[in-house]
Amino acid sequence: MHPTTVTRVLIAGAALTALAGCGIGSSHKDETRPSRSAVAPTQQQRTVRTLPGMPPVLDPKDLYAADRPDRLSEVVKDFPSRVYVPNTNSNTVSVIDPGTYKVIETIRVGRQPQHVVPSWDLKTLWVNNDLGNSLTPIDPRTGKAGDPVDVHDPYNLYFTPNGKYAVVMASKDRRLVFRDAHTMKVAKSLPVDCSGVNHADFSIDGRYFIVSCEFSGELLKVDTEKMEVIGRQKLPLRGAMPQDVKISPDGRTFYIADMEADGLWILDGDRFGEPSFLRTGKGAHGLYVSRDSREMYISNRGEGTVSVFDFATRRLVKKWRLPQGGSPDMGGVSADGTVLWLSGRYNSEVYAIDTRTGRQLARIKVGSGPHGLAVYPQPGRYSLGHTGVFR
Repeated sequence: MHPTTVTRVLIAGAALTALAGCGIGSSHKDETRPSRSAVAPTQQQRTVRTLPGMPPVLDPKDLYAADRPDRLSEVVKDFPSRVYVPNTNSNTVSVIDPGTYKVIETIRVGRQPQHVVPSWDLKTLWVNNDLGNSLTPIDPRTGKAGDPVDVHDPYNLYFTPNGKYAVVMASKDRRLVFRDAHTMKVAKSLPVDCSGVNHADFSIDGRYFIVSCEFSGELLKVDTEKMEVIGRQKLPLRGAMPQDVKISPDGRTFYIADMEADGLWILDGDRFGEPSFLRTGKGAHGLYVSRDSREMYISNRGEGTVSVFDFATRRLVKKWRLPQGGSPDMGGVSADGTVLWLSGRYNSEVYAIDTRTGRQLARIKVGSGPHGLAVYPQPGRYSLGHTGVFR
């Protein structure tokens, strides 16, 4: 998100659910435990009528079935493993070798780079230069940056599941801009009434996506094919500030981190009714699914912790604390699933965390204001954008 100071709100204890070991107290049904392997759908599994042109859903019980450890596609299997860190205040991207935990290169990019986003076809990394009004392409095979492409206000970037359009989250412009996924030519510029569009995720069939509006505390539901807003709601908490959005492995539930409410909103995307809430920690910000689809890592930027959420029980099961604190923000999981990489937004550093133990493996100094870092390559058939949402 854009750095801002917001008056913290008091949330009634009855509205919040206790930390690890407590349920969410919602009326939603328990999620089915995701399968361990990517299997073809059986006759017993529900049929998913997907967005035209979208690759088939491998397993309707597990949207992340293609993201298993080291299951790299032919497109990316020869790419060197790197962590690309956009430094918003330094106007650079720090490139880390995860094998040595060392910065091996610093790439100068446009003004205020916010996120490094893998393209739908996995071939390009796009650096979102928000105030520079441009996207800088990086070739992940060589690590070399290309000529920037003019794109206005690219705070964040997503791709429709059929690979047809890039969706620019133009936060200051209050627009969702649908562009050709390859040329970046504008197909449709959709004005929205909410303030601070920033993060999103797509439904199991790709036919709609949920967008968070951080500055007005709202959620949007957008029809992917029609490119129209079909739902809008104000979160039921004064001062709400929604951030990252992630869908559950079974495709039934959306989770939205809220850095002012200090937890997760839990939403049935199809119904788009009022969400329930789960407190995780101060400044809840980024959401990342484990390689076995069983857990989700939640970065709590305001207290230097990571909460671990179990999808099957819908409970928090662990909390990891960074030694000497920190400001864990955005990031991703290593290809083998053993390391969670997070930027330290206000500490000019990056954290590497062991996903088996929660132990900090490294703190790496980078530029000023590190934000949406991308771990690359990662498993998956295609990218939906952000710092790496793969299916």
